[in-house]
Amino acid sequence: MKLRLFNILITVLLTACATGGHYAPVSERAQPPGQKIQHHIVAPGESLYAIAWRYGIDFRTLASRNLISSPYTIYPGQKLSLWRQLPPKPLPQLAVNRKNSATAKPSPVRPKSSKPNTAKPSQNKNPTKPTAKSPRSKTKTPAPLAKPKPSSKARAIRWAWPAKGRVFAGFGGKNGLHKGIDIGGKLGEPVLAAAAGRVVYAGNGLRGYGLLLIVKHSEQYLSAYAHNNKLRVKAGDQVKGGQRIADIGSSGADRIKLHFEIRKNGKSVNPLWYLPKR
Repeated sequence: MKLRLFNILITVLLTACATGGHYAPVSERAQPPGQKIQHHIVAPGESLYAIAWRYGIDFRTLASRNLISSPYTIYPGQKLSLWRQLPPKPLPQLAVNRKNSATAKPSPVRPKSSKPNTAKPSQNKNPTKPTAKSPRSKTKTPAPLAKPKPSSKARAIRWAWPAKGRVFAGFGGKNGLHKGIDIGGKLGEPVLAAAAGRVVYAGNGLRGYGLLLIVKHSEQYLSAYAHNNKLRVKAGDQVKGGQRIADIGSSGADRIKLHFEIRKNGKSVNPLWYLPKR
């Protein structure tokens, strides 16, 4: 029997050698889809505003989740939590031990009194007369509340066009993923601040935006200017509405253009809702 198995093994090996040593093909399988990114490691040159912009989070929410106060200073290598951590699930309750519960002594119960109730029902000699029904009072519907007046901190932002060119790609796009508008232009033409504010990011650290500027106009509104050829302001600079802040270019893009975005509380909104009609 052993000799027979040995001969079969020799035959298999010789057959493999005769076929040139080819092995069974191995198919490449796609990796399983990744989970939602929970953390971000700060890279040199990044700001809290840029990181919040990348993940579509309000910068105040990101700062609150990581216990970072104004002026929102972060450091390279710092680990930021992007999403709110869910509390741990409560432990399941332990099952009651039947053996112990069966031997447990029942609590004493006081016996009810066996004496009959000899109390006579009380007789009311002077019963009160039923009162007449009061007429229903007519209730007036309250007047609608007036709209609250906006406070001085919530004054409207005066928006202006950031470039003179024609809009050739609108908000949303064909696939619904275009988060701003694309404005055509020539290389080196001026890029203007759409409103007064403070530059909170200037650099090329956000993939797909090229040379980018982010301007903070209020606690709610930020605007972005992407694919510039040259930046004329830096992070921390105060800018006025209509001030030249960059030059139109094609950095990180396939053509010369200005990609312009407005975000409200971290969410992309259509810039055409805010820009004046031409």
